[in-house]
Amino acid sequence: MEHALPAGETEKRIARLQEQLKAGGHAGMLVSQNTDLYYLTGTMQSGYLFVPAEGEPALYVRRSVARAERESRVRTKPLGSFRTFGAELAADFPGLAGGGDNGRKSVLTPLDALPAQIYLRLAGVFGGFGAELADGSAMMRRLRMVKSPYEIGRIQAAARAAAEALDEALPMLREGVTELEWMAAFEHAIRKRGHIGTMRMRAYNLEVLTGMVGAGDAAAEPSAFDGPAGGRGLGPAAAQSVSRRPFGRDEPILIDIGCCIDGYIIDQTRTAVIGDLPDDLLAAYETSVRILRRAEELLVPGVPAERLYEEALRMADEAGLADHFMGFGADRVRFLGHGIGLEVDEWPVLARGFDMPLEPGMVIAVEPKFTFPGRGVVGIENSYAVRSDGPPLALTLTPERLIRVP
Repeated sequence: MEHALPAGETEKRIARLQEQLKAGGHAGMLVSQNTDLYYLTGTMQSGYLFVPAEGEPALYVRRSVARAERESRVRTKPLGSFRTFGAELAADFPGLAGGGDNGRKSVLTPLDALPAQIYLRLAGVFGGFGAELADGSAMMRRLRMVKSPYEIGRIQAAARAAAEALDEALPMLREGVTELEWMAAFEHAIRKRGHIGTMRMRAYNLEVLTGMVGAGDAAAEPSAFDGPAGGRGLGPAAAQSVSRRPFGRDEPILIDIGCCIDGYIIDQTRTAVIGDLPDDLLAAYETSVRILRRAEELLVPGVPAERLYEEALRMADEAGLADHFMGFGADRVRFLGHGIGLEVDEWPVLARGFDMPLEPGMVIAVEPKFTFPGRGVVGIENSYAVRSDGPPLALTLTPERLIRVP
C-alpha cells in the first residue's frame, strides 16, 4: 500500500507500550480509536487491537478485513460476532483470566476516546473472564507525544505542502475577497499537494478544519473552539473557521492554517494586512514574536512544559496586553501551545499543571496571539521538534513575517 509505515516503526511503539504495561502491572491494553489504531498497527480499519503486556498483539477487524491484512503491521484476524469476542480473546490470550492482586487482572483502554455504550459492552466482555477495564488515556498520550524520525519527517512534508499552498493562494488575498473564497483557493492548492482534507482532534465534540482565516472582527468573534481564535464560521451549524465576510483595508487578517500528510499534521499561523496595521495592533504582533523567541529558548529537554506558558504570561503582562492574551475575557484559553502529530491536540500542553519536562522528539506548536474584540486578532504560530541538544528544530517553513499586501 502507498505510504505504508516503514518496517520496525510499529514494533518499536508496541515494545515501548509493553514496557509501560509491565511496569504498571497491567495485563494489556485494548485500542479502538482510529489514530491510536493507526499509530500501533499502520491501519485505520474498524476493529479492536489487543496488546498484551508480553507476547504478540492481535488486531480483530470488523471491516475491511482484506484491507487491514494488507496495511496492518501486526497479526490480523477477522472479528466475527461481538458476542464471541470474549471467547476469542480468552483463547488467544489465556493469561487474561484472573490472577491479579485482587483476583482480577486490569486491562487498560483509552477512555478519553471511547463512547460510553461501547465501554459498557467491552467491560462486560472482559468481566466475563475475570479482567476489568481501566483508563489508559494518559499512557497512550504519553506514548504518542515523543515522535520518531519518521513521524517528524511526515510533519516536515506537511509543512512543505502548507508553505507552497500558502504561496500559491496569497495573490488572491485582496480587498473585497471573502474569507470563504480565499480559503477555497488555499484548500485547492493544499489538496493538490496531498492534504487529506481534515485535521484530526481527540477532544470530545471538537472539530478542526483545514484552518481558520479571519478578517478583523470576524477573527475576534468567540466560539466553542478551544483556541485563541476560532473564527465566525458560516452559521450556527459551522460556528468556527471562515465566514462570508470580505477582507478590508488596515485590519488584521489571521491566517491560521494546517496540513495533514499521511496522517501527520503541521500547524502554523501568520498575520496579514491589506495596507497597514494600527499602531497598537502592530505592537501586539511584535510582542507575539518576542514571546515566540523566548519560547524557542525554553524548548529544550528538562524544562517543565508549564514554564513556557508562565513566561508568556509574564511578557504579555509587561507589555500591557494581559487582558488580550490568547483570547479576551471569559473566552481566553489558558495555554501557549500544544503537541501535534496524528492529532492537533496532543500532549504536552504548554499550560499550568503540565509540569512534565520536555523531551527530545516532542513536537509542539507554539501560538502566542492577542485578541481585540471588534477589531481582530494578531499573532504567530510555529511548530518545533525538541532536540536532545541545542535549540529546537523549526518545522514551519513559511517565512516568518507580517504579510503586507499593497
